[in-house]
Amino acid sequence: MSLNKKNKRKLSYSLAINEALKQLMERDSRVLVMEQGTRSPWYVGDTCDSLLKKFGPERVIDTPISENAMTGTAVGAAIYGMRPIIVHPRLDFMVYALDPIINEAANWHYMFGGKSSVPVVIWGVINRGGEQGAQHSQALQALFFHIPGLKVVMPSTPYDAKGLMISSIEDGNPVIYIDDRWLYEMEGEVPEELCRVPIGKGIIRKKGKDVTIVATSYMVHQALMAASQLEKEKISAEVIDLRSIYPLDEALILESVRKTGRLVIADAAWKTGGVADGIAGIISERGFGLLKSPIRKVTLPDAPAPVSPTLEKAYYPNKKTIIKAVEKILKKSKKE
Repeated sequence: MSLNKKNKRKLSYSLAINEALKQLMERDSRVLVMEQGTRSPWYVGDTCDSLLKKFGPERVIDTPISENAMTGTAVGAAIYGMRPIIVHPRLDFMVYALDPIINEAANWHYMFGGKSSVPVVIWGVINRGGEQGAQHSQALQALFFHIPGLKVVMPSTPYDAKGLMISSIEDGNPVIYIDDRWLYEMEGEVPEELCRVPIGKGIIRKKGKDVTIVATSYMVHQALMAASQLEKEKISAEVIDLRSIYPLDEALILESVRKTGRLVIADAAWKTGGVADGIAGIISERGFGLLKSPIRKVTLPDAPAPVSPTLEKAYYPNKKTIIKAVEKILKKSKKE
């Protein structure tokens, strides 16, 4: 999405989220934030900086460390007519809240014949690396991608972090907003005024003709670096930032694959049964005849996150992993 020249100021990813929250809380008294550790930057960095001071404890609620209870409270507040944002500083522990998310929030609109809805944003943060190990590093987006009634967004830029947070709060349905702490210090152009990024619409970050790379979250940036490196090998890669994984912009992916004939999917979560599997299945079903070679997936291995920094380097995919995947499918299609 293009920016006006007068709005070319830069903001970090985390402060773009902070600005979105401030602006909507100022505009709409129904918007409130519920999170663990509102006074501690250790939990969610500076994404909620100064919100407590500005809006007070009635609208910035420091919850007990009880993921199920605080999420259930947020879902109930949304049913009542509020627009809560419930923050889970570690996506791993959102599993304690699956009952109110899946059984209540996702089904409510359907069960009441469309007469009642749950306008709640359930915001989970992925914390990778840093020797945090198997219980503090998990990317669980596939869980929510699988559930009817939930929208799932994964912004990769400061602009989209702000725009998708605003769209999520205003949506009127339960939205799972997933970000990656590795992105928090990234800076990019963000307008001062309210900006909205449509949920369910991906974007082409780089045009190309030889291969399509579809990526989520921080893997978008790895894909762009890979595409830049591949250009030196005379390989033209098109990079798609999904931004939303549900609804999924299937039309954008199919249009790109129609042009390139090849697809690499980069999602830094487990391989089996993950988002990459889901996308590969959709494209195989709807666009199999467009493919010149098998789809390749760049994901985490099907193993828990290690603690050792040496093993972490092997565990997490990056631009080199994407380059290898692209080179493999190009070699295979040439042979055929």
